[in-house]
Amino acid sequence: MLIDTHSHLYEESFLPDWEEVIVRCRQADVKKILLPNVDRSTFDSLQKTVEKDPELFLPMMGLHPCSVKENFKEELAAVKEKLYNGKYIAVGEIGMDLYWDKTFVIQQEEALITQVSWANELGLPVSLHTRDCTSEVINILKNKIICDHKGVFHCFGGTLDEAKQIIEMGYCLGIGGVVTFKNAKLGETLQEIGLDDLVLETDSPYLSPDPYRGKRNESAYTKLIATKLADIFKITFQEIAEKTTQNANRIFKFDRW
Repeated sequence: MLIDTHSHLYEESFLPDWEEVIVRCRQADVKKILLPNVDRSTFDSLQKTVEKDPELFLPMMGLHPCSVKENFKEELAAVKEKLYNGKYIAVGEIGMDLYWDKTFVIQQEEALITQVSWANELGLPVSLHTRDCTSEVINILKNKIICDHKGVFHCFGGTLDEAKQIIEMGYCLGIGGVVTFKNAKLGETLQEIGLDDLVLETDSPYLSPDPYRGKRNESAYTKLIATKLADIFKITFQEIAEKTTQNANRIFKFDRW
């Protein structure tokens, strides 16, 4: 079976053909889909999606770094209320993002540290967004706050040195559609570090793998990512599926769910 450890299938772009999207997921043997929250605006759509199929959809709760603005403390308060009064597989999607806007970088760091402290209190792993700031987040998690139950560096596309540091810290790397891109160097990096700390993800509806690059992504495409990894590591698709599922279970502890 396959596990999509990061997907926003609750977004509006899926409403017109929702049933077909889920049928394709099942046909691709995707058995679990982890749904990260973004901010207060996604509370309801996230919850409604989980209620449609609680066996398939496992929710996270967190404040996305791109939603850290002037009112981030209000957003954090709302997230905390949900997190402490609900059932969630992880704290996410949290982290930092220096690609779009550096205006609130100090606030992003504060929000990250705050949410990691919540993960520690609740005994949960984290799902980390680190666009254009992987080394900065590594530094925070090494020197400012230790995350007790680790988690996933979502959408990993960093250097070999960053990958090694992340793994040494006890985290997994979330591997998505980027690994299928023709000019991507990610496959070479993964060959150097092996399969023991990789999990699959789509980040739907974003970052579609080839041959769907530029189109809406969906969780069924987890199979394309697994197929690419099988090619990179020169092993069978089944071995990729089994190992990445084991890795996801190690981090997210599905039996506890």
